[in-house]
Amino acid sequence: MREGRKWYVLVIFLLGVCITYLHSSTVETSHSLHDIYRQLYYIPLLIGALVFGLRGSALTYLFICALYVPYLALTWTGTVYFEVKRLLFVLFAGIVAFLVGFFIDRDRKQKMELEKERYLAGLGQVSTTIVHDLKNPLITVLGYARRIREGKGEPAEAAGIIMDSAEVMQNIVTDVLDFARPISLEKEDGEAGTVIRKACDFCSEKAVERGVTLAFEIPETPLKISLDAPRMQRALANLIANAIDASDPGGKVTVSAVEGKDRLVIVVTDRGAGMDKDTLNNIFIPFFTKKQSGTGLGMSIAKKIIEAHDGTIQVRSGPGQGTQVTIGLPLKR
Repeated sequence: MREGRKWYVLVIFLLGVCITYLHSSTVETSHSLHDIYRQLYYIPLLIGALVFGLRGSALTYLFICALYVPYLALTWTGTVYFEVKRLLFVLFAGIVAFLVGFFIDRDRKQKMELEKERYLAGLGQVSTTIVHDLKNPLITVLGYARRIREGKGEPAEAAGIIMDSAEVMQNIVTDVLDFARPISLEKEDGEAGTVIRKACDFCSEKAVERGVTLAFEIPETPLKISLDAPRMQRALANLIANAIDASDPGGKVTVSAVEGKDRLVIVVTDRGAGMDKDTLNNIFIPFFTKKQSGTGLGMSIAKKIIEAHDGTIQVRSGPGQGTQVTIGLPLKR
C-alpha cells in the first residue's frame, strides 16, 4: 500500500471512532446534535469510496457498522418508529457507499481504457511517422546498391547517394532516441557566444544551399553561462535549421544574443512565410510537422534541452510575418 493511502486509512479510522464517541455521548443530552453526528458517518464512507473505490467503500461501511451496531444493541428502545429510522440509516449508508464506490470504479476503469487507447493511438502515429520517414531513404539505398551490383552507372556517384541516404536515416534514429530518453546534462562553465557561433557554422552549408543569408549578432564581451555545450549547440542548430527551411532564396536568418540582468536572451529570426495559428499551437507536439521531410521532433528536442538548462523558449509568428524564436537562459555571475 502506498504511503499516501495509509494516511487515508488512518483518517477514516479516527473519524469513525470520533464520530461514534460524539454520537453516543449525546444520546441523552442533545437529540439535535445526536442526529447531526450520525449523519457525519457519511464522511468516512465517502473518503473510502473516493480513495479506494468500491472495495474501499465496502470495507469502510463494514467498519462503520462494527462501530454503530453495538450502539444500536445497547440503546434498543423497542419503539418501532425510532428503531426503523435508525435501521434505515444503516441501510441508506450502505446503498450510498455501494453506489459511490461503484461509480468511482467505473470512472477509473473508463479513464484507464481511454489512456490505453490514447497510448496505442500515439504509438501507432509514432510508428507510422518513423516508417514513413525511413522508407524513402531506404528505397534509395536499395535502388543504388542494386545498380552497383549490376554494374550500372558510376559506383562513386551511387556510393555518395547511399551515404547521404544513410545519414538521413541516422539523423531520424538519433532524433527519436534523443526524444525518447531523458536528458542527462553534463554542465560546464562556458561561453555562450562560442556555442552560438558553432551552431551557426553547423548550419552555414545548408544556408548556402538554400540561398539564405545567415547572420549572427553576438556581444564581444564573454557571455558566461553553465551549460552542456554539445546539447545546447544541437538545440540551437535545430532552431536555425528550421528558420533556414522557412526562408525563401535570398532571405535572411538572424541569430542574436543579448545579456540581460540575470538572463541571456538568444533570438532566432527569419523573414519567411510564418506560421498559422494551428501550426503555432502545435509546434512543440512530437511528430507534428507540415514539412515534406523530417520527423517533427526538432522543436520538441530543442525545447526539452533548453528547459533542462532551466531556460525558456517562446515562438512568435504569423502568416507573412516570419518567425521569431526567443530563448532565455540563466547567466552565471
